[in-house]
Order: sequence, then structure tokens, then C-alpha cells
Amino acid sequence: MPLVIRAGIDSITTSFSTTAVFRFAGLLLALSAVKGLFQYWMRLILVGISRDVEYDIRNDFFAQLVRLDSGFYGRMRSGDIMARATNDLNQVRMMLGPGVMYWCETMFLFLCAASIMLTVDWKLTLLALIPAPLVTVVVLYYGRLIHERFEKIQAMFSDISSRVSESLSSVRLLRAFAQENAEVTRFGRLNKEYVDANVDLAWKTGLFQPLLQALIGLTFLVVLWAGGMRLLEGSITIGSFVMFQTYMNMLIWPMIAFGWVINLTQRGVASLDRIGEILDQKPTIVAPAAPRPLPSPLEGRIEFRDVTLRYGAAEALHRISLEISAGKTVAVVGHTGSGKSSLVSLIPRLHDPTSGVVAIDDVDVREFDPQALRERIGFVPQETFLFSTTLAENIAFGVKSATREQIEEAARKAGLDVDIAAFPDGYDTVIGERGITLSGGQKQRCAIARAILRNPAILILDDALASVDTVTEERILRSLEETMAGRTTILISHRVSTVRNADHIFVIENGRIAEQGSHDNLVRQRGYYADLYEKQLLEEEIEAA
Repeated sequence: MPLVIRAGIDSITTSFSTTAVFRFAGLLLALSAVKGLFQYWMRLILVGISRDVEYDIRNDFFAQLVRLDSGFYGRMRSGDIMARATNDLNQVRMMLGPGVMYWCETMFLFLCAASIMLTVDWKLTLLALIPAPLVTVVVLYYGRLIHERFEKIQAMFSDISSRVSESLSSVRLLRAFAQENAEVTRFGRLNKEYVDANVDLAWKTGLFQPLLQALIGLTFLVVLWAGGMRLLEGSITIGSFVMFQTYMNMLIWPMIAFGWVINLTQRGVASLDRIGEILDQKPTIVAPAAPRPLPSPLEGRIEFRDVTLRYGAAEALHRISLEISAGKTVAVVGHTGSGKSSLVSLIPRLHDPTSGVVAIDDVDVREFDPQALRERIGFVPQETFLFSTTLAENIAFGVKSATREQIEEAARKAGLDVDIAAFPDGYDTVIGERGITLSGGQKQRCAIARAILRNPAILILDDALASVDTVTEERILRSLEETMAGRTTILISHRVSTVRNADHIFVIENGRIAEQGSHDNLVRQRGYYADLYEKQLLEEEIEAA
């Protein structure tokens, strides 16, 4: 377009013609239309691509989070993960969309304009480009500064996200201990630090733009002075001089956009590094290259062979060896922290033993695909997690083909059917986040129903009846007798009443098997189990009195 302006001015300066004015004006309008069309498609394509990349990264990020094992979540806070999944991902999109778009537009326009200007008057062009090295220095310095500050800001945003997540999860505890104001104060302090860091970054980026504009102003001054002298000398025409000025006007936005693009790029690179830290994590529990198919049907015979499990330097289990016959009900008893939950977590490969072998039907569980193995195991963990959806959907979680009759039957066996009948919408009642509208016992029974519905070959109840009273516990155990019959069942409990009818009982102490046998045999041994049994008998007598 500046070339057309030069030709038009030179043409009407030589011999004025209305026809020539309309011809050049029409040509400028046509070029403007073509420019607008290309800019439209450029924005549509590049911004669309950035959204596609954002879509792919978000899917990959979530898939990676699902694959990672519990060890990762022990190291990484949930708020930090959410910050990377939202704020950081948005910064990457901005870098790939507007960032790349304006970078391409800026470089293309700068190179084209400089090339044309060099063909007209190379001396004047070199004078106009004198500030370019200064622009490079300023951009490099501020780019590094912005990158460092923004990494710090993103880390602070993760702290804020983690704090909010923890506060919302523990809102009942905060109210019970009257810590609402204290929590607001702590959040306010984090928020103030975050705002201060952003203001500091704003000061740094605020100096960036004026410096660029000052250099641009210097360029205009050079072109105006040197170009005016060349015009007076007759070295260039008026049209060429106007063309130079037009090109310089066109380069104002690229020079300003260059700084903005550098800002976006530095932020995007910092955020991409933070996302990459998650994507580069390797899960420790993975399927073998050629997984062994599970037997059909799975008998459910379980064997621990000299198994040791360590969490870092701490030893949870020490050289455990035991056998569980197929179709039998066994119990694991021990004080808190003795290693009961660690023991049963090895069966569905939630952890792998540090040494030794855990075998199902005489096959090392590490030879199976973990997902296929877990589909054949019903596991009720100590901490029950429920989704903010209907009760029926929570019970049917993981069983897509479950019918309403099967869901109701599972709830009946878990002793939850009476409670559900009292809910306003029955099985279609929507429970709050994490099942906040249910009692602890109702949550546990919902988790038991969820496990029963899977019709698993192996059923593991990890202290699954701790939140119910003894009467409800007895009713649930009677209902489960049919389910446990012919199915390998492992009960973990602190209550003797829960485990006394088990075929075999293992007593775990400090990661070792201290006692084992039937209920009657263990009572006669006068060890830990007998002591626990006598204490609970005394408690029941006191409650009855």
C-alpha cells in the first residue's frame, strides 16, 4: 500500500488527473480488502490452532493425572495441579494463538517493509534501523526479567489455589474450631503477596512499553530529519518520502507488538515448563509390555511371598508371607499404623512391593494389566469418596451396564436401602460434593454397595464398617453373608465383632504377622487379639449398663 501511495503522489505531482486519483484510490481500497481478508483467515487459523492445541494438552494433562499413582499425589498439592490445569494452560494458549499470530505478522511486515525501503534509499533505511539493536537489548533484558517474575507469580497462584481447595474441603472443621476469621486472614495474606507480585511485574512491563515507544520516536526523528534533507537535495521524490513515513507508521504497531509478544512468549514458556513437569512424571505402576490374561473365572487364591514394602525410608511391611484360600473370608487386625491397609493395597496393585511377590492364582500380579486386575476386585477403602451426583450413579460407578434392580439389590445387601427410602428422591437423590449430605455410615455403605455391584472375584473391605454402630454392623454383615459365600473376602477392622466369624484372622504388628488363627484359637493365645477382644467385651457391658 505505501508503494501505491508513492506512485499516486508522484503521479499527481507530475500531472494532476482526477482519473488517476480515483484509480489509485480504488487500488488502495482493493488492497485494503485483500489485506483484511488475509488477516481474517490468519486470525481464524492461528487462533483455531491454539484452541486445538489447548484441547489436546488439556486431554493429555488429565489422562496423565489419571495414570499417575498415589506417590505423586502425596508430593503434589491438588491446588497446584489445578493452577497448572487452568491458569498455566491459558498462558500456553495465549502464546500459541495471539503470540504466534502477532509474531508472524510483525516479522513478515518488518522484513517486507525493510526490503522495500532498502531498494528505494539504503542509506536512509539504515539510519531508520539504527534503534533496532537497542530494541533487541531492551527486549532480551525485560524478557528474562518477566520470565523470572512470572514463574514466581504462577507458584504463588498455586499456593492460593491449594489454600482455597483445603479450606473448602475442611469447611466443617473450620467452623467446629471457630477458625473462619483466622482462615480469612491467612488467605488475605497470600492474596496480598500475590497482588504485590503482580503489581511489581506491572511496573517492570510498564517501563518496557515507554522504552520501546521512545526508541520508535527516535526512529521517526531520524527519518524526518534525514529524509527531509534527502528530499531537499533531490535524492528522493516526495512520494518516496511519504512512503518512508507510511512504512514507519506501519512499523509502529509491530515494534510495540514485539514487546507484547515477548511478554506472552515468556509467560507461555514459564507455564509450559510447569505443565511439562506433570507430563514428564512417570507412573510407577504400569502394565507389562505383554500382560498376561487373567484366568476366567478368577478363583481368588492369594499368596504373599516374603513381601517387604517401604515408603521412602519407612518400612510398612517386613517379609510378610501368608496364603488366602480361594472363596474364604479372612480378616486382618492390628492397631493404627501397623500396616493393614498397606498389605491389602498390594493386591490390586495400588502399590508394588519393594521386594517379594504378591500372587493371585499362582501368578505374580505384576504380570497382569493393572486395569484388568482391578476390574475383578471390589475394594472399599478407608476414606470413602462420593461424587456430586445421584445415589444410583454413585453406586453404579464403574459398572456401565448396571440396571436399577441390580443397584437396589446391592444397596439392600449393604444395608443402605432403608436410608435411601427416607430420601426425598430415593435413588435419584443428588448428594453434595464428596457426599457431604450423607452421614459417615451412609457413605461407607454406599461404597460397599458400589463394590458389591461389580460382582468381584475378590472383595476387600478396609475398615468399611468403622462409621456404623454395632447393630447396623451386624445387619450389614448378615446381608453380606450371601455375597461373601464362595468369594475371597478380606476384612480389615479394629472391631472383633466384625472379624470373629472369619475363616482365618491375621494380626499385624509393626508390619509383621504377630498372630494368626481362628477367633477361638487367638483368644486362647492370650495375645494382642485376646486383649482387644476383652476390652471390647468390657465396653459393650458398660454401654449395656
